[in-house]
Amino acid sequence: MSSAPLTDSALPLPLVRRGKVREVYEVDDDTLLLVASDRVSAFDVVMAEPIPHKGTVLTQMSAYWFRQLAAVAPSHFISADTEEIIARLPALAEHRQVIAGRAMLARRTAPIPFECVVRGYLAGSAWKEYRQAGTLAGEPLPQGLTESVKLDPPVFSPATKAETGHDENITFDQVRDALGAELADQLRDRSTALYTTAAEQSIRRGIIIADTKFEFGHTTSGNLLVIDELLTPDSSRFWPADQYQSGRSQPSFDKQPLRDHLDELRQSGEWNGNPPPPALPEAVVQAMSTRYRDAYLRITGDTLLASP
Repeated sequence: MSSAPLTDSALPLPLVRRGKVREVYEVDDDTLLLVASDRVSAFDVVMAEPIPHKGTVLTQMSAYWFRQLAAVAPSHFISADTEEIIARLPALAEHRQVIAGRAMLARRTAPIPFECVVRGYLAGSAWKEYRQAGTLAGEPLPQGLTESVKLDPPVFSPATKAETGHDENITFDQVRDALGAELADQLRDRSTALYTTAAEQSIRRGIIIADTKFEFGHTTSGNLLVIDELLTPDSSRFWPADQYQSGRSQPSFDKQPLRDHLDELRQSGEWNGNPPPPALPEAVVQAMSTRYRDAYLRITGDTLLASP
């Protein structure tokens, strides 16, 4: 696996787009190569410092879940094996150190412009909405719920996909109006099935999946596939089950050390929340790297990334 942190990739393939974390390259009309960098963003600002191993965790954890959940919903996943990728694309052999562990071959789709969020616990923006309006995704919830309480059954909570700025929570009826009832129901049902299956598997490993987001796309033949990343620390809220307690915020395996540090800077007036980002202390960088690798180890049982 690649060990040197990667901020940007530049491969001898046509670049389709460069996102906050990934570069997407064209392989052919039907296939893409996704390369996850070690970039990290918070409050919609990309930090200057990469997080060691982050891109590898995102790619390999997604690959793990694509394989685990293949019977629940088909996906765009083809391979995240470096040797298989190089065998198909020999020109990447001299870029082995760049792509090792962090590249994925995927089927090309036309993405559906909504985030399919499933919430099993009342946290984050869902808790904020509930405190303000007593609702989640625009639908009323029972009175008297507390922060981090389990939602049974889980709630499908769609959101818009924002290229810049924040995603916006919307109602399921808005999705049905935009996409039609049949496709909207498919997205809800597949998302809920994926979440439920993954949550049941993860709790046996001591991890609560509080919520997660899925993305979907259609192939040229009209097949609906799960795309992008799947059940990673960037797209999900993972909590250690042995520390869970309803009524408060929970420790989590994600960017919380970064958010906490930036919140302190904003409250003190040292950073206004806009680019350029502040320099990150090494302790914050390493704390995030450790959390990402710990989540990978706990969920997959793979010790590949266990050591620094």
